[in-house]
Amino acid sequence: MKINSFRSFAAIALLALSSLSSAMAQTTSTPKVGDIAPLIAGKNQDGKDWKLADDVGKKVVLLYFYPKDDTRGCTKEACGLRDRMGDLAKDNVEVIGVSFDSTESHQAFISKYTLNFPLLADTDGKIADTYGVRMSGKNMARRVSFLIGLDGKIVHVTDSPSADVHLTEMQEAVAKLAKS
Repeated sequence: MKINSFRSFAAIALLALSSLSSAMAQTTSTPKVGDIAPLIAGKNQDGKDWKLADDVGKKVVLLYFYPKDDTRGCTKEACGLRDRMGDLAKDNVEVIGVSFDSTESHQAFISKYTLNFPLLADTDGKIADTYGVRMSGKNMARRVSFLIGLDGKIVHVTDSPSADVHLTEMQEAVAKLAKS
């Protein structure tokens, strides 16, 4: 009887710890303006390694998280960034998109809309969790954009479901950064 009670207690404790661990992984706070950007790494659509640390000090990085490839808002945002890429490149800005989608999904998305920037496949959600942008209880990121300066600090954050808000705010933030 005591062994069965202990097993039941151990099972309940293990379940509670597992739930707490999952909740903690999803409640990482989102970095704010002035914070040092977490130095994430991942695989792009071609399976090649990409590291934020490789760009810090060389480029301004517009790191944007989005929910899903080839959906209305995500397509609007990606195509808006694609269409602004010439101006962004003039201001030494590299765009990196991140979602939970696979490399294959990213390849199809890039091909279908002729996107001209890399997309990281965050299939396990580690990058989204590091930036605190995972939608609660889902394997999907919120639409959040981070503009990371040459010094590795976050210069601007846009956290809105609207693709238009992201495009407008990031354009303004890049222009402001270029002037300083």
